Amino acid sequence: MYALVEFKGKQYKAETGAVLKVDKIDAEPGSRIDIDSVLLVSGDTVTVGSPYVQGVRVTATVESHGKDKKIIIFKYMPKKDYRRKNGHRQQFSIIKIGDIVGA
Repeated sequence: MYALVEFKGKQYKAETGAVLKVDKIDAEPGSRIDIDSVLLVSGDTVTVGSPYVQGVRVTATVESHGKDKKIIIFKYMPKKDYRRKNGHRQQFSIIKIGDIVGA
């Protein structure tokens, strides 16, 4: 059984025991979160919401936080003496899916 959930503007496939890498959550490691925006539930039958499936939620625990690899943003215009170099490291959280309740 799995569910498609929308979390912080992105969609993820959540299965029991799966580990997901999502955008940073303001929660302590070890705390539980509930995701109510379930788009689809697949089990014996497939239930599609419009836009969300009513009465179904996914529980997860926050495992850890971290930062991705640095990406380099380099802007350049030839013959114009224009060069800009910038870097960015996206913060993320690792969550572990507990179970799908109400499916």
